Amino acid sequence: MVHWNNYCNFAAMKQHKIYESSDKMIDLIRDNYNILQSLSSFGIALGFGDKTVDETCHSSGVDTYTFLAVVNMTINGSSNFNIDKLHVDTLVRYLTSCHKYFLEYQLPFVRRSLCDSLDQGDDIGKLILQVYDTFAHDIHRHMMYEEKMLFPYIKKLTDGDNPTNYNVDDFVKHHTEADKSLKEVKGLILKYMPAASQRSQIHNNSLISTLYLIYNNEEWLNNHQEVEDYILVPAIRKAESDLKAKRISTAISAFTKADTADTGEAITDREKEIIIAVVQGMSNKQIADHLFISPHTVVTHRKNISRKLQIHSTAGLTIYAIVNGLIDIDQLKKG
Repeated sequence: MVHWNNYCNFAAMKQHKIYESSDKMIDLIRDNYNILQSLSSFGIALGFGDKTVDETCHSSGVDTYTFLAVVNMTINGSSNFNIDKLHVDTLVRYLTSCHKYFLEYQLPFVRRSLCDSLDQGDDIGKLILQVYDTFAHDIHRHMMYEEKMLFPYIKKLTDGDNPTNYNVDDFVKHHTEADKSLKEVKGLILKYMPAASQRSQIHNNSLISTLYLIYNNEEWLNNHQEVEDYILVPAIRKAESDLKAKRISTAISAFTKADTADTGEAITDREKEIIIAVVQGMSNKQIADHLFISPHTVVTHRKNISRKLQIHSTAGLTIYAIVNGLIDIDQLKKG
C-alpha cells in the first residue's frame, strides 16, 4: 500500500528539467513515471531500450518537437516552445487518444473502485457516488464537445479550408474547469466518511486507494487542460492567422494580376521606378529630381500607371509594389 504522504515526497524529488530530443526515453520515464499514459496517447509503445527521445518518436511516427512540448508542459509547466514548430495533427491525435483513455478506462475504473470501497447501505456513500456520476457526465459532455466541434474545425484549418461558423474564441468560451465535481468527491470522502474505527480495515484501505486514484485523476485533468490552454489554443490561433494572411495575399495577387491583364500592357522599368518613389512618399517634384526628368513627365507616367493598373491611390500602389516584389514591406516600416 502506497500512502499519499510517501507519494507526495517522492513526487517532490522528481528531477524537474527541460527534456530534449537527445535525452534517453528511459531516463525521462524514470524521472517522471506519471507521463506513462502520455506515451500511450502518442502511440509510443514500451520496449524502446536505450533509444533517445527523438529515435523513439521517429520509430513510432510521432513528431518529436510536439511530444517534447507536451511532456515539458505537463512535467514542469514549461511553455518555452516555438508555435511554428508544432505539428497540429500530432497534437490533435494525442488529445483524442487522451479523451478515449479517460472516458473509456479511467472514469469507469474509478467508479468501480468507489462502489467497492463505499458501504452500499450508507446514505453518505450513495450521495458521494451521485456526485461522482455528475462529474462523469460533465466531463463526458466536455470532451465530446471538443470531439464534435473543435477537432473537426482544426482539421479544416490544416487542410486550408476557411470555416466561418466557428473559431478558437468559441472554444475558449466553452473551455471551463471540468473537474469541480471530482474535487467535491475528494472533499466529501476526506471530511464526512465515518472514521476507520467504524469501518472494516479492508473497506478503509480500499477507500484510501480510491482517494489515491482520484488525486491522480485530478492531476491528469489539470495537465490535460494546461496542454489545451497553453499549447493547443495558441497553435489554433496561429493556424487561423496564417490562413487569413494566405487568403488576403492570394486575393491581392489575383486582383493585381487581373487588373494588369485587363489592359494587356506591361509596366515599364521607368514606371516601376515611379511606383517605388510614390510608395516611398515622394512628391512629383522630388521624383523628377530623383530620376532627372521633368515634373510633367512624372505626371504623364503616373497617368499611364493608373490606366494600366486601374489603381489610383497610394495605398493601392503600395499593395501592388509589395505583392510584385518592387519594395520590401520592412523598408516601409523603417520609413
